[in-house]
Amino acid sequence: MSTMAPARVVLEAAGIRKQFPGVVALDDVSLRLRSGEIQALVGENGAGKSTLIKILTGVYQPDAGSVTIDGAPVRFGSARDALKAGISVVHQEHNLIPQFTVAENILLERIPTRLPQFVDYAAIYRDARPWMKTVGLDMPATRSVSALSAAQMQLVEIAKALSLQARILLLDEPTAAITPHETGYLFRVLRELRAQGVAVVFVSHKLEEVFELADRVTVLRDGRNTALDHEIKGLTQDQMVTYMIGRSDVLAQLPARPARGEPVLEVRDLATEAGARGITFSLHRGEILGLYGLVGAGRTELAKAIIGELKVTGGDVLVRGRSARIRDLRDALARHRIGYVSENRKEEGLILLHSVLTNMSITIWRRLRLFGQWIRRSSETAAVMPLVKQLDIRAHSLGQQVGTLSGGNQQKVSLGKWLAADVEILIVDEPTIGIDIKTKNALHELIWNLAANGKAIIVISSDMPEIVRLADRILIMRNHRLVGDISNSHDYEEVSAAIMSRLS
Repeated sequence: MSTMAPARVVLEAAGIRKQFPGVVALDDVSLRLRSGEIQALVGENGAGKSTLIKILTGVYQPDAGSVTIDGAPVRFGSARDALKAGISVVHQEHNLIPQFTVAENILLERIPTRLPQFVDYAAIYRDARPWMKTVGLDMPATRSVSALSAAQMQLVEIAKALSLQARILLLDEPTAAITPHETGYLFRVLRELRAQGVAVVFVSHKLEEVFELADRVTVLRDGRNTALDHEIKGLTQDQMVTYMIGRSDVLAQLPARPARGEPVLEVRDLATEAGARGITFSLHRGEILGLYGLVGAGRTELAKAIIGELKVTGGDVLVRGRSARIRDLRDALARHRIGYVSENRKEEGLILLHSVLTNMSITIWRRLRLFGQWIRRSSETAAVMPLVKQLDIRAHSLGQQVGTLSGGNQQKVSLGKWLAADVEILIVDEPTIGIDIKTKNALHELIWNLAANGKAIIVISSDMPEIVRLADRILIMRNHRLVGDISNSHDYEEVSAAIMSRLS
């Protein structure tokens, strides 16, 4: 907590209402921010958190209500207007230019120039490095953003927001894709900003982070306040969850599963173009294998090499005991029954402008085709509808655009298309990134039950509690090498200590 003079309210939203076709996203919602405080904003997916952030930054206009800064009413016509008023934001969706370098993206709003017509690239790379170091982004400032993982892009977004040195900083799920190591960098910075009098909004589904970092909390449920400007001190996690969903018993005990079966995927001394060397492990039928490491450790690159999306330069991949040279994801599905749920669902996992039906049936179009090209809508619907019900996907209809769904429902659709294809081996990269606690539990139960029914599953996650809860064994990666293989006792203190000892 800041030791400055009593904090003053710098931004207040009151009575905010926002309606979209068919849904009221916000209904009489309020938020109060003070200088030198960190205010957590929490709630389930679809509760209205991101909509409120977008109203505060001029992306959306409210249908009713008011926003004031230092007591004076404001109405932002664009995100740039909000920036001029001292509000900087990290949105859930990446807002980077892929063709630009890391440094260019960080300094995009204030590119140094030598003359009116010339960009000072030396100054760009020099000025960006301190902000990269601040968030623990260890790479050349000249690297193209298109070459980064989703987690690394998130760190660039945070560095970009911090570089603007705004007096109001809004962070929408900043730790969703980064590990505890990178989160530690971010929290240190946020505490320093708080001490300097900056007002911070911290949106997160990770309640342990909320209790560690925030001074106050505002909770939304179904587009309304259930708690407003509540002091964190004295609040319990059960009380917080009750504010969020109306009850506290969310994380169910996962039942026992049958013993694992025979190996279905074996990786032997694998080397890849991404820099992996000497990777050896096996995945068994009915097993959940966890893959943990810091951002940049090479976990996603390893998964993409297995499914043929990155080049294998040495070693072998065996599927059901036979050597497999997998050309691409289509080949992985068609010949080997391997599916891959990308960590970057918006750009790789889903076609956002297309419907729920199209996204979930795309993996089985070949099977559904009549006379080589026609697909009956009734056949698609019959194949998809049971999975929509099983996954509890909240959509107005199968025709709803996936891009209009909440993050949790998008992730269910991304997973559902592989269930439709009835894959035998499923690689799930960051399964609950940006997902609320109730939906996270539902996805954990789904993954657990898939393994109980004989699926072989690799879970890649930066969320250590998630890995410890789900995995039977945990592989640990550092610098594109496997540095540990831990049998999981599901005792968090014991297992987390064992993991971190391999990474130190």
